[in-house]
Amino acid sequence: MSNNAHPNASYLSCRPPYKGQCLCGAVQYSVDALEAKMGHCHCSMCRKFHGAAFATYGEAKAENFHWLSGESLLKSYHATNGTQRKFCGVCGSSLIFEEANASGAIVEFALGTLDSDISVKPDVHIFVGNKASWYSVEDDLPCFHEGRDSSREIL
Repeated sequence: MSNNAHPNASYLSCRPPYKGQCLCGAVQYSVDALEAKMGHCHCSMCRKFHGAAFATYGEAKAENFHWLSGESLLKSYHATNGTQRKFCGVCGSSLIFEEANASGAIVEFALGTLDSDISVKPDVHIFVGNKASWYSVEDDLPCFHEGRDSSREIL
């Protein structure tokens, strides 16, 4: 592994396919290979969508993400900032996040909906500038005031 390689790079395809589903089981999916980026998002929309201090998302290339059942049950929420969140229309489980103007090449899915164990772990906290006042980040992951590509890392 080169010095510039992502720390999760050696585990990305370890024991696929990974399987996941919503709370009621009506919507099910599989992932053939995980991408390196996995993060905890503390923005207010993700906190509200997940009803938690933050949302944790993983990524897969679109060709590696497959709906097994219930895709027609998905409902969408289109936010004013152009992002889209998809959830089960039966039980309300948060499943998918789409950035504004996303190409569709990458699927960002809620890691908490996975039933399979994975070896990869989240590598960043993003939008920490909007985190819940009652939560403290206490791990050693990098924290960014905004997105992972922003220049404002919080030390």
